[in-house]
Amino acid sequence: MYTIVLLTITAVAGATGTSDMSATVGNSCVLTCPSKPNITMVTWKISPKVGGSCTLGYRADQNKTDRTNCNDSMNWKFRPDQDSALEIWQVGIDHEGNYACEAVATEGNFHTTYYLTVLVPPRLTMYCDDHGNPVCKAMVGKPAAQILWVLESNSTPKEEGHDNGTVTVLSTFTAYSTNVTKTTCIVSHPAGNQSMTIACNSTWLLHCVVSLASFLGLLFLLAVLHCYTFCDSKTMRSQYKPRNLPSAELSGPNSNSAPEQR
Repeated sequence: MYTIVLLTITAVAGATGTSDMSATVGNSCVLTCPSKPNITMVTWKISPKVGGSCTLGYRADQNKTDRTNCNDSMNWKFRPDQDSALEIWQVGIDHEGNYACEAVATEGNFHTTYYLTVLVPPRLTMYCDDHGNPVCKAMVGKPAAQILWVLESNSTPKEEGHDNGTVTVLSTFTAYSTNVTKTTCIVSHPAGNQSMTIACNSTWLLHCVVSLASFLGLLFLLAVLHCYTFCDSKTMRSQYKPRNLPSAELSGPNSNSAPEQR
């Protein structure tokens, strides 16, 4: 009978496993611990990804609580003799990590383990680049945001990681049609979705028109200059061309013929 009781307690204690939890930065978060009658001791062991570990403890026989290396942002939500839940106020990125609670009761030991993921909503901005293309930027989000366009685009997002684990994602809209002047960017993120619309002028088309007009104007000026030069030279040649004079005029008094012999 004794062996059967021990096996039952072990199975209950080992069946809890690890639960995934998530909280948005700046919000509060509550992690519960198994609530059992006749609890004699409760211990929270926190191991964040960044920084040292901390411990919160409670002993019923002494009606005493203690804390080791835990800052004021986390504490018991209520009196630990009534509720052993842990509360984190204003969750920050440094709170991400493992949280393990162990409750000791007359029925045995009970464990609950959480892995807390901190979500950081990205800051959404949009602008038009030098070519008139809409640019969507989801800055310092955690995890990396996904950027979608309402109209179809062949854009490939670019990601930039930061030291605190956040990621900035940038996507430039490239339209299949040159008639698109207004489009909407949708940012998908576990902490909440966002959208923004912007209208950009297709300056590249204007540049093409201006360049073509300048080229045609240059061709026109060259044609006018060529025509003026050709016509002017032809007029000058017609003015100074020698005339076919009669022979009598050629043998005039000023001619170089020899004087008449007497």
